[in-house]
Amino acid sequence: MDDTPASAFMAEAMDQARAAAKRGEVPVGAVVVDPQTGTVLGRAGNETEATHDPTGHAEILALRRAAQAKGDARLTGCDLYVTLEPCAMCAAAISHARIRRLYFGAYDAKGGGVEHGPRFFAQPTCHHAPEVVGGLSETEAGALLKDFFKERR
Repeated sequence: MDDTPASAFMAEAMDQARAAAKRGEVPVGAVVVDPQTGTVLGRAGNETEATHDPTGHAEILALRRAAQAKGDARLTGCDLYVTLEPCAMCAAAISHARIRRLYFGAYDAKGGGVEHGPRFFAQPTCHHAPEVVGGLSETEAGALLKDFFKERR
């Protein structure tokens, strides 16, 4: 069993978000972890601008990479750490991947799909709802986003 604290995995997601910001992407980072071994199976920052892909969100990319690493589309038992509350698209992917636990940093009142907006996991049509822990490293994650957008105004 892994003893790595959740904050260490969120710190890695923050590193991915900072790298995305340096590339001119909205600074969101995500890390998929097998909590039994502490192994990071997939990591990513947003790549929507670089790839011209509206699905190039950090969560989607990290899930894809983790599924490839695991050799299975189902990431049952795995945890996802992401710096921003996932949107509805990402929440659906998280559900289909069967993520065990979702940790996210900043809440997103405008585009979030977990605690805001459609509240995807609370819908009766949701196939699987992970345990959700919001607000992990919220201040740091929020500041990174605010600073990114402030520089662009």
